[in-house]
Amino acid sequence: MYNSIRKTFAGLLGIMALSALSISFSVAGDGDWSWYHGNDNATHYSALDQINKGNVGNLNVAWLHQPGAIEQGLEATPLVIDGVMYYSSSYNRVFALDAATGKEIWHYYPDLDPIIDELFFTPYSRGVAVYNGNVYMGTLDGRVIALDQKTGKEVWTTQLVDTTKCACNFTSPPVMAGNTLMMGQTAGEYPIQGKIFGLDPNTGETKFSFNTIKDDPASWGGDSGKYGGGGSWMPGTYDPSTNTYFVGTSNPAPDYDWGADPAGPSKTGARPGDNLYTSSVLAMNPDNGDLKWYHQEIPHDDWDFDSTMGEFWLLDRGSKKLVVHQNKSGFVFVYNREDGAIENIWPMTEHHNWVKTIDPKTGELIGRNPPKLGNDFVSCPWIAGGRSWNAGAYDPERGLWYNSVAEACQITTVRKEDPVTEPIAQLFFGADLKAVPDLPNGEKAHGRLDARDPVSGDRKWSHKYKYVPIGPVVATKGGLVFQGQVDGTFRAFDSDSGQVLWSFEAGSGFRGGPISYLAGGKQYIATPSGIGSLVMGLYPAIWPEVADFPAGATMIAFTIK
Repeated sequence: MYNSIRKTFAGLLGIMALSALSISFSVAGDGDWSWYHGNDNATHYSALDQINKGNVGNLNVAWLHQPGAIEQGLEATPLVIDGVMYYSSSYNRVFALDAATGKEIWHYYPDLDPIIDELFFTPYSRGVAVYNGNVYMGTLDGRVIALDQKTGKEVWTTQLVDTTKCACNFTSPPVMAGNTLMMGQTAGEYPIQGKIFGLDPNTGETKFSFNTIKDDPASWGGDSGKYGGGGSWMPGTYDPSTNTYFVGTSNPAPDYDWGADPAGPSKTGARPGDNLYTSSVLAMNPDNGDLKWYHQEIPHDDWDFDSTMGEFWLLDRGSKKLVVHQNKSGFVFVYNREDGAIENIWPMTEHHNWVKTIDPKTGELIGRNPPKLGNDFVSCPWIAGGRSWNAGAYDPERGLWYNSVAEACQITTVRKEDPVTEPIAQLFFGADLKAVPDLPNGEKAHGRLDARDPVSGDRKWSHKYKYVPIGPVVATKGGLVFQGQVDGTFRAFDSDSGQVLWSFEAGSGFRGGPISYLAGGKQYIATPSGIGSLVMGLYPAIWPEVADFPAGATMIAFTIK
């Protein structure tokens, strides 16, 4: 059944496509990687420098660990706390390893509802969260589970969504925000209403839920809000200085609206109105779920450029407390994190024809260019975004943000369809898609790793990839930037120049998050290897050889021997 659903959706797209937190955050230099985004500012930066520009050429494999399940590769970002690594793999398998040797301490394989074989968002898992002696994980069948950190035994389990009805689930780890465990569900591609949950971390009891579909007829004409999608499938970031949880929301459903209007939010079509709070940034009070402020980055999103992807990382410049975020649109948004005022908006892609630009002060979309019903519309960037979910990394010493870029386009052919919710929700998409090999300027589609000032967007250096990368980035105090590619090559770059200083061929590509940590007094670089991803269904139309890239799933740790 799972394969038939995937094949059906492949027909919709033309090719198959789609688009950990401890309250004791790691202190800079302490050697832990204690939650999904690494440090208290969520910058994917390690203050370790035993491995540096001078000796990175001597980096060697220290150990390997294989989780056994390789379908959809290995997408997790591992955590390391007090010398123990925690990570999850496909089918929500969780492992605790000795971070110095890779020796398994315990593992946990959940008993998942067979319904997961019928779901589109399965079987991958982006990781776990660790707090107060527990390891927390969202599951493919709609639960949140707490495991004992020392033994891996279940402490509690809570069913948050009815996956057998909504086809929604959890693919990313929760985030500990103050005293609340925050969790967002998948929803954007389904005719349902997505939610963000706040849980008691000790019991799993729901403290509140926030509906990302605003109850407002002006925002959702007719009964369109009933099928509005939304949700929030990636981890947000908690800012203790303002007691704020920053999180992005998913695209509205259907993803593509057959009543799109270049003048602004459609007044007809599938979902009249601006469709709040989809494709938005939310600043929430994690104590009660109240909204402090919001900004809808893409009002009436006609391109599936949801805001749930893209890390929120905290930056203090002068007297201003900033938060930097990007969505799939190819633009980066810089906000004052205290009141949501826009500080700047800048384009990270060179090819974006969905708008002429976005006003850098007001956020207004200037020159909207939505695909229209029945037309083959070449839209840039493609559905995977100017960058997908894979995080960049910010080096505070250099003031540079190392971020992936996708210069790729697609043919979008919008069509009408009806929402199906019984007996289980079905994909509600509204278009056929096909990636195209050529960019509007005649260049071939490609990927990049850019080093930029995050506020102004000024670029210092760039490394061009043949393939668009879907693996995250980690930067270190040793003057290094690490990233893996879909072809199985893992590289170390010079932070200042972009020169490749070291590389390793893993055999299968990279989509999970690399980290750096200290174990037994020694620095390690660890990365998940194993290609997969629904997004990879786009690639063969541009690079046919990608269809034959080997699958895999291996956690690899490197060190200087």
